[in-house]
Amino acid sequence: SVPLDIHIHSSIGEGIRYSRCEMFHHHNNSTPDRSPIHNSSLYSFECRRWVFDKTEFDSTFVTQDNLVCSKKLHRTHATMAYMAGLTVGSLAIGILSDCYGRKRALLTSTVLYIVSNVSLTFVTNFWVFTTLRFFSGISVGGLISTAYVMDLELVGPDMRMLAGMVYMLFWGFGVLLLAGAAYFIRDWRYLNLTLALPTVLFLSYHWLVPESTRWLAVRGRRDEAEKILRHAAKINNRKCPDQILILEDKDTSVGRVSLLALRSSPLLMVRCIVICLNWLVVAMEFSGLSLNVSNLGGDVYLNFFLTSLAEIVGFLLCIPLLNRVGRKPVYVVSLLSGGIALVLTIFPILYGSSDLGWVTVLLSLVGKVGSSAAFATIFLYSAEFFPTVIRNSALGVANFCARTGGMIAPYVVDLPTRQSLRKI
Repeated sequence: SVPLDIHIHSSIGEGIRYSRCEMFHHHNNSTPDRSPIHNSSLYSFECRRWVFDKTEFDSTFVTQDNLVCSKKLHRTHATMAYMAGLTVGSLAIGILSDCYGRKRALLTSTVLYIVSNVSLTFVTNFWVFTTLRFFSGISVGGLISTAYVMDLELVGPDMRMLAGMVYMLFWGFGVLLLAGAAYFIRDWRYLNLTLALPTVLFLSYHWLVPESTRWLAVRGRRDEAEKILRHAAKINNRKCPDQILILEDKDTSVGRVSLLALRSSPLLMVRCIVICLNWLVVAMEFSGLSLNVSNLGGDVYLNFFLTSLAEIVGFLLCIPLLNRVGRKPVYVVSLLSGGIALVLTIFPILYGSSDLGWVTVLLSLVGKVGSSAAFATIFLYSAEFFPTVIRNSALGVANFCARTGGMIAPYVVDLPTRQSLRKI
């Protein structure tokens, strides 16, 4: 027989239900009795096997490795390992990018992503799975920051905002495609392989994508930079002046500067710390909302789809506002509006009936729009704030702080179930 779940509190509307984690052991000389009054006098033990509902998922690593009940926190650990990888990758590959070039860092991250994610498909052990998730996070952390910096350095200052927002829109549409792929491919192995294998095509960037001319210029490699610019002008049917790059000696000396140079400017150091703290808050809000889709109630695929749309809306709102209003006003309003919407979700959760679930979803989507706009703005502002020679490293430090917030987010999302609260 099955004992009652003593962790469910009837005051929050769940009522009484039987445990999903334990069962009773009856001795041969005892009479089985399913009555709740006898539950306390019987010996219970944890179930060894489970039958999972396959309404939403055919197979996941959770169902494969039985990461439920006493192992439930393992799921959060695996997510945290991925976020830790993002943290390490953002910083380490950012430094690699500033030292050895954007293109080399981008290709290194791509190869690591392919190897780690294809290997994940064939894993059966939890700790191996978690380790590979960590390396996958390293690769994604490197890809995000390096590709963004290359994107902004490809254009002039007047076009940086538009280039940055186009990058974020591709991010949003990629997440939207993930929602569709997950809906139609409900086995985690096939889904993971479907997402990993197309990345092999990005290895062609070795031939198709040139090195950042700005990075080459500040590193003193002017001939290579001019060659790339002349080739681009030829493709675009534009005429080039005899001298494309005009750099003074002080510009090339910047190439020897590292992040340690921030110590010589207290004001710059303080501003860098402020930026990093903002990254931490934004990433915790942004990542927490992305991870919380399964707690919103209703169809998890629809929730993920709506959350992805909210991201795109947030990015689109930035395009007409960033140049017209300014980076800081847009950032402050976005962060405040998203934060207020999330605070307001407390009221329908604690004081509303189950019929008000749509209010919680709506407020969460408003919060996602705000956090997405804030995320896109702080990304652009940070990339513009730091000079070329330390841009990727500095952005890596900011991402390091952001992913620290992302590492906390899985445990924040897990709090409702650990505290036996109703799903939010």
